[in-house]
Amino acid sequence: QLQLVESGGGVVHAGGSLRLSCAASGRTFEQYTMGWFRQAPGKEREFVALIGWTEQKTYYSGSVKARFTISRDNTKNTVYLQMIGLQPEDTATYYCAARYGSGWYLTATNYNSWGQGTQVTVSS
Repeated sequence: QLQLVESGGGVVHAGGSLRLSCAASGRTFEQYTMGWFRQAPGKEREFVALIGWTEQKTYYSGSVKARFTISRDNTKNTVYLQMIGLQPEDTATYYCAARYGSGWYLTATNYNSWGQGTQVTVSS
């Protein structure tokens, strides 16, 4: 399993941007599918985006598609989530997750490594 540490969260106004980073420790990072999830208070953890072994395989939830971009740098063992056009409904704790192998892992139970989360707050 990978050890994951997120960073880059903060407070922004509506329409603003943030870039989240997730640094992974462990071998064979490039063989993991990486995902971003988020959880707002009182709500279940929801899928945001995933990226496969290469940047050619990405998938987004409908609510963030065209606003968020997931990418990875296998030389740095890091995955990113670039967020633009942030809205108050994007306010949540954002979690990075990892799953060994390649697949369309769209639910939290698919992943077995998690970071501690980073808070994103969007004010109106």
